[in-house]
Amino acid sequence: VTGGDIEIEGANPRHLEMFISKMRAIGAAIDERDDRIHCRAAEAYHGTDIATLPYPGFPTDLQAPVIVLLSLAQGHSIVTENVFENRFGFVDELNRLGADVRTSGHHAVVHGQSRLEGAIVEAPDLRAGAALVLAGLAASGESEVRRIGHIDRGYENFEQKLQVLGADIKRVETGDLAPSAAPFN
Repeated sequence: VTGGDIEIEGANPRHLEMFISKMRAIGAAIDERDDRIHCRAAEAYHGTDIATLPYPGFPTDLQAPVIVLLSLAQGHSIVTENVFENRFGFVDELNRLGADVRTSGHHAVVHGQSRLEGAIVEAPDLRAGAALVLAGLAASGESEVRRIGHIDRGYENFEQKLQVLGADIKRVETGDLAPSAAPFN
């Protein structure tokens, strides 16, 4: 999403075959080894259609971050959610960052564009919250993701792990009803 290069150790590529296939279709360069996946960003991403399915299909848990990536791709994409109801609840927040995503029932139509703009957004749940953090990192300017308690429930030390990868992100405690916020550039 941010144009980087990453190698993930301890990952079994055979468990992610559909995800890896779709990432290649979008334009990412992916090399697989027994317990490693190396991914290099493309200069430009291309839209593609995705339908979530139970394993070994495309994982529903990766639907939100992939919609973020598709929002920065050339062309349009259709994402169909076949596993859970109401998994597009983050789309309005993503659109606040400048994305162009429209939903209808189990479908999201993503019109790709070249950039997102920083904004204040709220994490509606765990996976969507993590995806909004990724969108904020890809956006120009400063972004703030509120209600990150959702993210904390599922991802331990999330911002520290992103910092190790080079992300400009920090946690800020707030006095409002949200447990904390994470502004970043």
